[in-house]
Amino acid sequence: MNNIDTQYQALLNDILANGVKKEDRTGTGTVSIFGRQIRHKMSEGFPLLTTKKMPFKSIISELIWFLRGDTNIKYLVDNGCNIWNGDAYKNYLKLTKDAEPLTQEQFIDKIRLVRFKTDDEFVKKWGELGPIYGKQWRKCENFFYDNTDPDGDGFRYQSIDQIQNLINNLKNNPDSRRLMVNAWNVGELDQMVLPPCHYGFQVYTRELSLDERLDLMRKRTKDGTVDYDNRHHGFLDFHNIPKRSISLMWNQRSVDTFLGLPFNIASYALLLEIIAREVNMVPDELIGNLGDVHLYSNHLEQAREQIEREPMKLPTLNIDDEFWNTDIPFLESLKHDNFLKCLLEEDIQLCNYKSHPTIKAPLSN
Repeated sequence: MNNIDTQYQALLNDILANGVKKEDRTGTGTVSIFGRQIRHKMSEGFPLLTTKKMPFKSIISELIWFLRGDTNIKYLVDNGCNIWNGDAYKNYLKLTKDAEPLTQEQFIDKIRLVRFKTDDEFVKKWGELGPIYGKQWRKCENFFYDNTDPDGDGFRYQSIDQIQNLINNLKNNPDSRRLMVNAWNVGELDQMVLPPCHYGFQVYTRELSLDERLDLMRKRTKDGTVDYDNRHHGFLDFHNIPKRSISLMWNQRSVDTFLGLPFNIASYALLLEIIAREVNMVPDELIGNLGDVHLYSNHLEQAREQIEREPMKLPTLNIDDEFWNTDIPFLESLKHDNFLKCLLEEDIQLCNYKSHPTIKAPLSN
């Protein structure tokens, strides 16, 4: 069953039928509606749209970039993910004092090829996007007042790893209603090349019933059966069968529906899968709360083309979680230079993905 493509096509139809024309910061112009939601059961397949071909490796690369706490496009460019190039180049044009600025192609080549110290300095200066997602997820800065130090001014600084805190809380207090990660740091918005579009997410867990856990156990056995005497929680605990399911809901203020939203859906689905593996839970439901849902004026014909396409069966995602079972914590392993290469080539396998061809559309920065 493929409800995600159907929901997405309905959203495109909704914008075309009910949207109002609005101006935007890029100068392109949009057709916009406000306040929509999409929902997907992860048991129905991995929600990578089939009505146009999606660049799954770029989706993985960007998510790992976020989880590393990185905010420089160097990592993305080196791994063939170019979705932030325009934002970095626009920032360069805005701030550079060069008499003859580089073209965007020259700019990206200079980011990609670091051979001399001067180029390295260029990457550090112009590849940096400010305190965007990775910074807020892994190194969110906070100043607070502490009157316990009689010799100081009372103000202290701390860096908060929201992803690590989330994982710790899921393991120790999974019924908490505070399982949230927030990228909308009001005090640092003016330092970002682009304020977060998807600005926060929340996860929710519930206990699995005995029957649900038995079904999971059956999927792991060769013949799909479990002995009657072993149908109890103690036996399932011994075999490390998950005790809970986990759902994720993200909030998005601005939704580039044709280019951005399909990317966001798959990215948060992958994040849900990764977190679930890390805390030994089962991915359940993916929910997106969408604010300003729009099509750029130069995406309208592409949207009409995609609406006419018949959805195909969703793919499945297989994760070899051997790299979780090491002495190195998962979030630390992300920092290794070869981690993404191993992830792309060995550990994450997208199975039976069939789709319609790519539909090209310009990106507005």
